[in-house]
Amino acid sequence: MSDYKGAALMFQALPNAKSLLADKGYDADWFRDALAKLKIIVCIPSRANRKVPIPHDPVLYKQRHKIENMFGKLKDWRRIHTRYDSCAHAFFPSICVAAAVIFWL
Repeated sequence: MSDYKGAALMFQALPNAKSLLADKGYDADWFRDALAKLKIIVCIPSRANRKVPIPHDPVLYKQRHKIENMFGKLKDWRRIHTRYDSCAHAFFPSICVAAAVIFWL
């Protein structure tokens, strides 16, 4: 299943944000429309099979590498990478500790 189908469940939990950076996997008209209703600027490149490509801001999209780098650094932590904690309430504090350590290093 594609990630953007699961993202539809997260609309109520989205923080107040000005823009959303995502990869081509999130390029769907209903997803863009839902974010537009929330007044969030969408920066998603169009898929290759889209008949009429939708332009995006390439300068803003280049900032996405910071997010990808953070996920890469989080996966260096074995506890997070293998997800030893089966419950979300036990897993989330591990992510918070790892993110804080990564931020300070």
